This record gives sequence, structure tokens and C-alpha cells, in this order.
Amino acid sequence: MPYVDGFLLAVPKDKFDAYKEIATTAGRIWMEHGALSYVECKADDVPYGELTSFPRAVQAKDDETVIFAWITYPSREKRDEINKKVFEDDRMRMDMASMPFDGKRMIFGGFESFVEF
Repeated sequence: MPYVDGFLLAVPKDKFDAYKEIATTAGRIWMEHGALSYVECKADDVPYGELTSFPRAVQAKDDETVIFAWITYPSREKRDEINKKVFEDDRMRMDMASMPFDGKRMIFGGFESFVEF
């Protein structure tokens, strides 16, 4: 079963096109270096919950949309190898201060699959 890196972040709606451009480039780079899949999703049906929700998790503001993304790999070991190559790739050299989202509110982590159909 694949190993998964998951991401959750808030992107200002007026910066979505800039984010999509960066995500498209990043996706191509991850795939070139061996990822099995790269998926970025824009919130469509994510209500603001009373206690917990996707918007609450990233402190999304009214003028932001939530992005849910994941990358799959053959294994944790392959993920570590692929990510090393990705982050050494010159095309990934970006100024974090100019990113079209607040990286401090991004949630991310690696997950081991245990059920898959």
C-alpha cells in the first residue's frame, strides 16, 4: 500500500491562480522524481464546524479557500528519497515570503496506509 504525504492549507481566493500555477509545477516535479500520484483539491463542501472542521484547522478567513492535497509513494523509504531529490531540484527554489498562502497555517504529515480498495 502507498505511503502518503497529506497537506491542508488556506489560500486567499484572489491568489488561487498563483497557487495553482505553483502546485502544477510542484506536481510535475514530484512525478518526475518518482511519486505515484500528486493531487490538489479546492474546498467545495467544507462547512465551518462548531468545534472542528477543515476551515477551522487552518484558521481560514472569509476571503480564503481550503486546499486539501496529497502525494503518494511506494513506501516511506521511497518518499524520503523522492523528497530529497525534489527539494534539491532548482525548480523548487522559491522565496517562502512570496508564496500565495500563509505557510505557518499549513498542516502536513506523512501517513502509512492501512486500508485500500
